[in-house]
Amino acid sequence: MNSNGLILYKLIILYMLDRVDFPLTNARLSQFIIDRGYTTYFNLQEAIHQLVDDGFITSTMIRNTSRYQSTPEGREALAFFENKLSEGIKQDILNFFSEEKINLKNEVELMADYYPTPRGEYTVICAINDRGDTVLELKMNVTSKDQAIAICDAWPEKSTTTYQYLLKNLWFEESDS
Repeated sequence: MNSNGLILYKLIILYMLDRVDFPLTNARLSQFIIDRGYTTYFNLQEAIHQLVDDGFITSTMIRNTSRYQSTPEGREALAFFENKLSEGIKQDILNFFSEEKINLKNEVELMADYYPTPRGEYTVICAINDRGDTVLELKMNVTSKDQAIAICDAWPEKSTTTYQYLLKNLWFEESDS
């Protein structure tokens, strides 16, 4: 891979991360860049790896899913080199975000993960976030990894009704009693 190609892929990643106010998953970056034929999976991963190593983006891992955000250094680099991205690529990115807006937001606003405890059980954490603020966070212990996985898998579909149920049953006014 030539260095100009790698620079282009890095700029695309930085531009994408700069246009959203939440982290993007590796899968979403790949979906855009690979599906549109900009590069291969391995070139994309190399670009991501170098951006992380150079401090231009940060990476967090949630339930085997990498999520990336731009750093101040990444935003500064983008501001300096953004003119190297064609208007066509920029518009392609904006169209992608427009088409995928709901799916992208749900990936970030809803979080579910689990980890083993010293007693051989599993702690499950489910959360709803809104613009960086935690709206709801549930933390519970379950006895098996299968239960933990099932809860995490169900969270995207059941988070809204769970939140509404908790509000209804925990928040009551005196006129209701």
